[in-house]
Amino acid sequence: MPVVTSTEMFKKAYEGHYAIGAFNVNNMEIIQGITEAAAEVRSPLILQVSAGARKYAKHIYLMKLIEAAVEDTGLPICVHLDHGDSFELCKSCIDGGFTSVMIDGSKYSFEENIALTKKVVEYAHDRGAVVEAELGRLAGVEDAVNVKAEDSSYTRPEEVEEFVSRTGCDSLAIAIGTSHGAFKFKPGTKPQLRFDILAEVEKRLPGFPIVLHGASSVIPKYVDIINANGGQLKDAIGVPEDMLREAARMAVCKINIDSDLRLAMTAGIRETMAKSPDAFDPRKYLAPARDNIRELVKNKIINVLGSDGKA
Repeated sequence: MPVVTSTEMFKKAYEGHYAIGAFNVNNMEIIQGITEAAAEVRSPLILQVSAGARKYAKHIYLMKLIEAAVEDTGLPICVHLDHGDSFELCKSCIDGGFTSVMIDGSKYSFEENIALTKKVVEYAHDRGAVVEAELGRLAGVEDAVNVKAEDSSYTRPEEVEEFVSRTGCDSLAIAIGTSHGAFKFKPGTKPQLRFDILAEVEKRLPGFPIVLHGASSVIPKYVDIINANGGQLKDAIGVPEDMLREAARMAVCKINIDSDLRLAMTAGIRETMAKSPDAFDPRKYLAPARDNIRELVKNKIINVLGSDGKA
């Protein structure tokens, strides 16, 4: 089975009131942990690559690893560019075999965002790929994304119909209160998502797949392990999983998860190195990290996304 687009995945997810997990990948162990978990519970997958990950691991290495995962698991897997910031980057990924790209023009004016997104859509559609766009800006820091809280903005529902119609994009990332990174909310505050905005977007775009970025829950177990072994994540607060499940029951068909993967992997490595400080075999500390990722992804698929058994 070759890699696929997200079109059929999203159609089934919307009708079935669940979401597809879009998991960021950087190396072999992360890809293995994610795909092994998905294979165990028979879930479709989106493996997404940021510009930073692509530069770190190299495009060809990541593609070959993903091809191996498809062959190994037999799962429908979509390969997606996360937060593409230019036409040239999106073009390069499409030409290199990605089946889906995100063009993030949210920092531009409404008209500039439309023009850039439309250009990417036309190129992608001519080559059988699909495009995710973004309206509204999420705060936070993660990889190449760095948006101050004062520069963030909620998606305006009154703009979504015109934007989708004029660009022809296949899915839309919206801002309803999530943010990138592990520190999503101020300590002592209760995380809240603007479900009223999501409901209004769904009303204006019936049947259209919506995407949530910055949706890691910052699993306390992994945060505690990291903090117990020299980490400084004591004020890290993520998005409650019950809120994400509610979003998946509505119009959200794709939920992005990156920070949770980083935390799970780091916790595995830190805990192993603390127990065996003289360890120098990468397999000894990367294997537990991979196990953490497998456990995390399986939990997300079953308890948050609801995509188990849908492959």
